[in-house]
Amino acid sequence: MKKRFTPEELHARMVATVGVLLGVVFAVVVIGFVYGLLFVSQPMEQSPNDKEFISLMATIVTFLSGTLAGIVASNGMKDKKP
Repeated sequence: MKKRFTPEELHARMVATVGVLLGVVFAVVVIGFVYGLLFVSQPMEQSPNDKEFISLMATIVTFLSGTLAGIVASNGMKDKKP
């Protein structure tokens, strides 16, 4: 019979999973930005669609970094059981 996890163990696994997934998404977006800036030839004028896409991606990256910081901070500040 499988061992049942305690609520603390389940919470720790959930936080770790969410943190890793957000970190992976954050890394993929940043790597995509850097690749697009360095290796893709850009026209002299930026199209309005590109400008809106970059603005949207910048907002998403800001949200992801804040969320990751919140997850790390909130779990690091919890009271430890004696």
